[in-house]
Amino acid sequence: MSTFSIFMILIILVSLLLVLAIMVQNPKGGGLSSSFGGGGQNIGGVQKTSDFLDKSTWTLSTILVALILLSSTTVTKPGAAADSRALDGAPEVEQTIPVTPPAQEPLQTPESGDENQN
Repeated sequence: MSTFSIFMILIILVSLLLVLAIMVQNPKGGGLSSSFGGGGQNIGGVQKTSDFLDKSTWTLSTILVALILLSSTTVTKPGAAADSRALDGAPEVEQTIPVTPPAQEPLQTPESGDENQN
């Protein structure tokens, strides 16, 4: 199994766990704890459920970012070596910069008063 496959499997697994952890939470703060103990009652460890989900969301997102950064630095692109070998033997192309001629002065037209005098 290649390094690319291992990183892809880990990234997909962590992504699915992160989606699950986010979907279980309630956006208003109740989340899973409100469905077990009611709105205002805290029975046993129900309050700690939201703390656990909050910490797991942050942990999974940190792991996901770390895996993505590690995969981008350790996994080499397939065909990268072939590209560099192909470019090593290529002739260099000389670039020329086109030169534009200087702008010409506009032609002077006789004024309308001078034409009528002739």
